[in-house]
Amino acid sequence: MNSLTFPKLFIASILLLFISAKSIAQSATLTVNQDPKITQLLELKKNLEKEREFSDGFTIQLYYGELDKANQTLRKYKGSYSNWPASIEYETPNYKVWAGNFASRIEAERALIEIQNNFSAAFILKPERRK
Repeated sequence: MNSLTFPKLFIASILLLFISAKSIAQSATLTVNQDPKITQLLELKKNLEKEREFSDGFTIQLYYGELDKANQTLRKYKGSYSNWPASIEYETPNYKVWAGNFASRIEAERALIEIQNNFSAAFILKPERRK
């Protein structure tokens, strides 16, 4: 019985050694050749999202009303917060002050908590996607 076990054990050891040597030999270095236009397109997309052109995200509305007060609100906001960009949006017949462009609602809620210290009427909204 012992004489039969030894050859099986020897063959199994050789096979295991061969398989492990093959798996080690499988590692290699991969080089990816990327077209430089891909980087340009990613930058363009990032800039468009900052400008809210193609964003499906959330924003915080600070004010809705007359242009003079919208400008005052924007100046006050920019004097207090530089974390998130802000802009004035026009919707007939009033102006809106929007701050931030957040990918998720939870990000917008975190910012809203901070912003509501100075702008108590601020709220989160999901603007319609521009065409």
